[in-house]
Amino acid sequence: MENFNNKIVWITGASDGIGKEMAIQMAEQGAKIVLTARNVDKLNAVKAELKGDGHFVYPMDLLKVDAISSGATEVLQKMGRVDILVNNAGISQRSLAKNTSLAVDRKIMEIDYFAVVALTKAVLPQMIDQKNGHIVTISSVAGKIGAPMRSAYCGAKHAVIGFMDVLRAETYAEGIKVLVVTPGSVRTNISVNALEGDGKKHNVTDPLIANGIPVDVCVQKIVKGIKNDTKELLIADAKTSLAVYLRRFFPNRLFKLMTTMQST
Repeated sequence: MENFNNKIVWITGASDGIGKEMAIQMAEQGAKIVLTARNVDKLNAVKAELKGDGHFVYPMDLLKVDAISSGATEVLQKMGRVDILVNNAGISQRSLAKNTSLAVDRKIMEIDYFAVVALTKAVLPQMIDQKNGHIVTISSVAGKIGAPMRSAYCGAKHAVIGFMDVLRAETYAEGIKVLVVTPGSVRTNISVNALEGDGKKHNVTDPLIANGIPVDVCVQKIVKGIKNDTKELLIADAKTSLAVYLRRFFPNRLFKLMTTMQST
């Protein structure tokens, strides 16, 4: 079981939701946290809540994928190493595929896939050199099943699972651990911040999100998964877990159900 004491943990999307709660819980267990998101004021507020010292705020816009490598170099110079990378930042979508501009498809793919790949590749050589490292990526149940109104989001989350599955196999012998988390509905601002087809902010909390898993409970399960070197972790209610089961073993049944699903 992994011990977080004095581990350097870099968390993206750390200003809110799952990322913020992961910072709080892992700092309580002795980790030194690198907090990354766009809003420096929110990051500083999170830092002020963290137990212990040695935490570092590093604001970054992950849409600027070409700048990620140099950002990682700065973080590594400041902290000396990264033991655990948590790829948490992401953005969702609420629009029919036919009404979604290609610009929105590209933006979601840049943040939810390419930024994750770029940051992982930037940190990976240092982890391989030290023969130790843990890459944690927050995907989604949307990376397992396709839900209406989320075509771009599902596409990006499916893609990142495929990348991480390959990376896990390729780097196992070099001491790298890879965990992919697939949460269902968690009480965060993900639907509020989601993009509509024209790129505007959705600004609505979905009923499923409002009644979802409490964020602290979700993060407790993620932290336990990291400690236990879990490879893939589904965090979802019974109905969502059943949908994932159907997708694997009875896909046609799930596809039929999805045609009647009323999504918001």
